[in-house]
Amino acid sequence: MKPQPRFALAATTLDAPDPHRLAQFYRDLLGWPVRKEEPDWVEIAAPDGSAGLSFQTEPLFTRPQWPSTRSGQQMMMHLDIEVSDLSAAVEQARALGATVADFQPQADVRVLCDPAGHPFCLFARTGPSA
Repeated sequence: MKPQPRFALAATTLDAPDPHRLAQFYRDLLGWPVRKEEPDWVEIAAPDGSAGLSFQTEPLFTRPQWPSTRSGQQMMMHLDIEVSDLSAAVEQARALGATVADFQPQADVRVLCDPAGHPFCLFARTGPSA
């Protein structure tokens, strides 16, 4: 039997007109250091070296709409970020440049948009698995 290749997620990549500005936002939000930086590319990662976030220049980037519509630019993905205090985390994200989305589908989750317009969710885990 042929050996199976190993797969490991290295990073999730977000397009942006200014990847350095967007990387700075997520560095400040998550407290992650830069792992690699080039003129059109920045990668940040958790200090434990696990999968990180990458940001690349996309001059034709169009801000996604949240919630999605048939006619507008739909979001391709979003990030779910667990926090210890939802209200405090929302205020910190706003202070760093995020905006709170008008549409909030759940009471225990907050949808925000980063400075480039990518939606992301903040949530505080509750219940037995917390």
